[in-house]
Amino acid sequence: MAHGVQIHSSLAPKAQEELFTDGALNFLGALHRTFESTRQYLLDAREDAQRKWDSGVPLDFPPETAHIRAEPSWHCVPPGPGLEDRRVEITGPTDRKMVINALNSDAKTFMADFEDSSAPTFANLITGQINLRDAVLRQIDFESNGKTYKLSEKPAVLIVRPRGWHLDEPRVTVDNAPMSGSLFDFALYFYHNAKELIKRGSGPYFYLPKMEHYLEARLWNDVFLFSQSYIGIPHNTIRATVLIETLPAAFHMEEILFELRNHSAGLNCGRWDYIFSFIKKRRADRRAVLPDRKDVTMTVPFMDAYVRLLIQTCHRRKVAAMGGMSAQIPIKDDPKANEVAMDKVRADKLREVTAGHDGTWIAHPLIAAIARPIFDAHMLGPNQYHVRREEVRVAAADLLNTHVPGKITETGVRENVATSLAYMAAWIGGNGCIPLNYLMEDAATAEITRVQLWQWVKHGARMDTGETVTADLIDSMINEVSPGVKKLAPGVKEADITVAVGYLKGQVRKEWASEFLTSDLMPYLAVADGVPAKWQKAAL
Repeated sequence: MAHGVQIHSSLAPKAQEELFTDGALNFLGALHRTFESTRQYLLDAREDAQRKWDSGVPLDFPPETAHIRAEPSWHCVPPGPGLEDRRVEITGPTDRKMVINALNSDAKTFMADFEDSSAPTFANLITGQINLRDAVLRQIDFESNGKTYKLSEKPAVLIVRPRGWHLDEPRVTVDNAPMSGSLFDFALYFYHNAKELIKRGSGPYFYLPKMEHYLEARLWNDVFLFSQSYIGIPHNTIRATVLIETLPAAFHMEEILFELRNHSAGLNCGRWDYIFSFIKKRRADRRAVLPDRKDVTMTVPFMDAYVRLLIQTCHRRKVAAMGGMSAQIPIKDDPKANEVAMDKVRADKLREVTAGHDGTWIAHPLIAAIARPIFDAHMLGPNQYHVRREEVRVAAADLLNTHVPGKITETGVRENVATSLAYMAAWIGGNGCIPLNYLMEDAATAEITRVQLWQWVKHGARMDTGETVTADLIDSMINEVSPGVKKLAPGVKEADITVAVGYLKGQVRKEWASEFLTSDLMPYLAVADGVPAKWQKAAL
């Protein structure tokens, strides 16, 4: 215990000794004491808003900020050093090999992820922070299985994604209350690296996930102002790109940019979480039932409207409009299947660049060889801020359009069951990003499968066979699929599969699906990390 800050796990002791200096602990405590009450207020506001939507009040653009949307003269700050050209961004977790390979890839930037592609075991979080610190210092070289990994002379620009506002960090408490996972991840990276990044001609750059309201962006902006003053660097040094990956945030794009305008680096189409949020936020609306996951593409009406509005909004305010992630990964042992998969990637990246996006996401270094030439051919300058998309007119009804061609099939239901089980079992075991059927699955894609199963059961949806999707039907599929999960996700433990099975069977029977599986399953990680029972929460 130091300065009211307690660490409740002894894992990764060497890393803890390096990271948890007196200065860093003081900073963690100062952030918590200054901003935790606001965070809790905003999380309560999310619940109030959900009750309103459940009652039938439709989502809409906030009337109190119409003047911000109407005012054409305000713009965001120019890009930070190294963020002028972001045509290809690679994303992934913060393990040492991934960090080196991503920074050495043909991508312009690397988003090091403490969120959807990382299972937040304490060891993962702490060693991830050490890896990023070493990367900033250019001291990350290491050897594994006889192979040496070295950082290149000109690595990609580093951007860090902390966890969302909704997640607590049970391994760290301040004044006997758990810290925000967002502030914990942000604070350690910022405190240990901001000045070094500036000295090296870059800066502290972040991706901000899962926001639902412009006041949540205001909270981040206040955190940035406080933090820059705290360590003594100029205001407006931080740059942050916001992922528009919740349905409510799509109605607040202008306001989110306005709140962060002195720190903003743009918005990103977080497509998978956006689909998850579309289902979850409209949970009471039978009209919002979606077909098989594969049919909910970027060209269906509500997704297309969201993309067009995001590009128009960003370019109106002179910041980057980033595209999203294609889930396909290279298929090494089947050239024909690989070509089909890569053709899907090409089509997706071509759609993005011709729509006006300033860059795109990839999850595998080899995909850069596909994405980069497409953007190089169609985006001749560093970005496309000049593509104003002034013809775009997106109304609230367009963002809520539920016309999605497709069917609910037995195969689609079964694949959702398999993906949910395999991912959750892997996540509990410490792996937050797994390949399944040549798709890269993370928390966002797993969340779609979970809430789709719930939605189909809740609203008595019918498969194309005419059979109704019931909880008992899901149970039978779970029982059939679960013995094969170890083949789908090698290395998962039987005990973790058992937890995933029980959780999913319970989820499809709930009146309302849980907000986040990561919140529900976090206590299992806390137990494994040796956290005292007092801080494990009641989910176990």
